[in-house]
Amino acid sequence: MEAVAAPNRDVRVRAASPPGGRGEKSQPERQVYMDCNATTPLEPEVIQAVTEAMREAWGNPSSAYPAGRKAKDIINAARENLAKMIGGKPQDIIFTSGGTESNNLVIHSVVKHFHEIHTSKGGAAESHSPAEGAMPHFITCTVEHDSIRLPLEHLAKEHVAAVTFVPVSKVNGQAEVDDILAAVRPTTCLVTIMLANNETGVIMPVPEISQRVRALNQRRATAGLPLILLHTDAAQALGKRRVDVEDLGVDFLTIVGHKFYGPRIGALYVRGLSELTPLYPMLFGGGQERNFRPGTENTPMIAGLGKAAELVAENCEAYEAHMRDVRDYLEERLLAEFGKKRIHLNSQFPGSERLPNTCNFSIRGPQLQGRLVLAQCRMLLASVGAACHSDLGDRPSPVLLSCGIPFDVARNALRLSVGRSTTRADVELVVQDLKQAVAQLEGQA
Repeated sequence: MEAVAAPNRDVRVRAASPPGGRGEKSQPERQVYMDCNATTPLEPEVIQAVTEAMREAWGNPSSAYPAGRKAKDIINAARENLAKMIGGKPQDIIFTSGGTESNNLVIHSVVKHFHEIHTSKGGAAESHSPAEGAMPHFITCTVEHDSIRLPLEHLAKEHVAAVTFVPVSKVNGQAEVDDILAAVRPTTCLVTIMLANNETGVIMPVPEISQRVRALNQRRATAGLPLILLHTDAAQALGKRRVDVEDLGVDFLTIVGHKFYGPRIGALYVRGLSELTPLYPMLFGGGQERNFRPGTENTPMIAGLGKAAELVAENCEAYEAHMRDVRDYLEERLLAEFGKKRIHLNSQFPGSERLPNTCNFSIRGPQLQGRLVLAQCRMLLASVGAACHSDLGDRPSPVLLSCGIPFDVARNALRLSVGRSTTRADVELVVQDLKQAVAQLEGQA
């Protein structure tokens, strides 16, 4: 849902002048940003990397003169840093404009690959492959980001692909491995399951899904059926917990810079790019990114993305520990101030791991819809859910409803996602701000 733009560190804003105040302004009031799952501010080192690239590496990376070579070196270094961050190989990284492009690139590549392998003549699988004219089948879950859900819904509407949306468990908030495997068809070509949900923070069982899919692929290969590829959108997990493509066992992984204090571009990991895992360009042009994503590279933003990845690779454990401490303290203070009967922690599911920074909760009360509470807050900058669902108005989050959160609880939901610089002192300010907002709303009833 609607997210507030990220402020600079130590933001201060002035309240509006009181009536008749002749332009007099009140003292600055601090604002506390807790919407890091929507976007994060740039780290100073990232800003420096972007600025230096603009100044010193303005040349075309495909050119041989010094400024061009400098740009190419920066791009190569950034690719190395991204690969190190996720435990992959630099040659398997493709730069994109962001997560939406990366996700769409995977989906459209798999559609094209499905049709290519089933229209090829004399293939070993020809006698066992799905009937001519069959549609590729995708499996995903009901709490995916819109950049997965909407492309798949569009393909299904246009009769280009078949899609199964597997419900998440109302017990643990996860897409269950057995349910995903039960949805497999002879024409299944891709399973795409996010690594961590952006509203609840629940970590999906991607390694287990990968193990089961690999075992299934061995049997499918014997039967001449297409192999099932596995994709995960890791936008929310990167920078908050360790992410390793070997442990995950995925074929594709989406990277989004502005979720881990980098600029608003992204990348796509493709295991054994073009040799083991197919990728087809959606754009055609000058041949950059080995023709998989042509267009003159955005060197400054790539430099910033590389620096952000380098910081994550070096400091991820410290980032995770700090955010977990602050998030846990936030939940303790909410329960202490409002009481266990009034606070419902929407992101706590028994047996499920979650992101260390995400607290989704509701304050029970008929006048306490999340959007109304936020509107009364003086200091807290947060959201009622995902930015991609900002058109829902006062309707509860579909993600929370899918996870079994009752309607009256879900419509009161607030998502607070802390960051690297959030402190316990910030938590105290936010809890007091929420208390005054609730008192204001209930006093109006």
